[in-house]
Amino acid sequence: LTPFLAAPHAMVGGLEAGAGVEIGMRAVWAAAPFLAALMFAVILGGVGGNLAQSGLIFTADKIKPKWSKVNPLEGFKRIFGPDGLVQFLKTFIKLVAIGAVCWWVLKPHARELENLAAMSPAMILPFARDMAMALMLSALVFLALTAGADYLWQRMRFAKRMRMTKEELKEDFKQSEGDPHVKAKLRQIRMQRGRQRMMQAVPDATVIITNPTHYSVALRYEPDQGDGAPVCVAKGVDALALRIREVAREHNVPIVENVPLARALYAAVEVDDVIPREHFEAAAKVIGFVMQQRKRR
Repeated sequence: LTPFLAAPHAMVGGLEAGAGVEIGMRAVWAAAPFLAALMFAVILGGVGGNLAQSGLIFTADKIKPKWSKVNPLEGFKRIFGPDGLVQFLKTFIKLVAIGAVCWWVLKPHARELENLAAMSPAMILPFARDMAMALMLSALVFLALTAGADYLWQRMRFAKRMRMTKEELKEDFKQSEGDPHVKAKLRQIRMQRGRQRMMQAVPDATVIITNPTHYSVALRYEPDQGDGAPVCVAKGVDALALRIREVAREHNVPIVENVPLARALYAAVEVDDVIPREHFEAAAKVIGFVMQQRKRR
């Protein structure tokens, strides 16, 4: 507005005389450096943001001709599809709302706007500045509120799209953790193989300690074979305990009833591990008794 206010007498001849066009060109040239700096800052910020996030990446796919970009049918679907309709409604509502905000800001100053031509040039510039600031602040507040609401809506929509159905969850679990049925089958196979190895080790046991029905623990202690302490080679409860005793009888492995020791060893020791030190004394008494029986035979 400065060129217009600096030479109001030049407008007396009207546009026919070319005075208005001349002053308009002055205004454009006066505003050009500021507009150029603003545009350069916007371009620099956009390019710099992309470079900071992903670096300089060149891909030939972006410049390859794609039929979908020039296909009228695809464009029609994109414009009049659900997403295009939503974008149109949002833009239309924003335009109407911004128009309402401008009307709300300017309505109290309707009398001043009507008498703007009668104002002195010294009063027009401050008035125009105040009106522009009021319009900008009101529009910024409204756009900030709408941007926040749009962000929440887009986030909810994205979460809804990412929400998986039960079948998708099952399939995702299978891919990440494995099929539960397959894992259960593999676990069952491992348990069966472990039991087979235990049963194969029972004939080499020194003694089977029982309680006498629910628990069976097979211990091996052969100092000549490098055993520094008794080792649990098999253990079981209920049906497995019964099977251990049956195999022991088939191979003449001594079976000794000791209720507290059988329960304690079953809970404290794993297969192929040395028994805990606190059970050495009780186990030594049982193994010593078995050794004496062997010597008598």
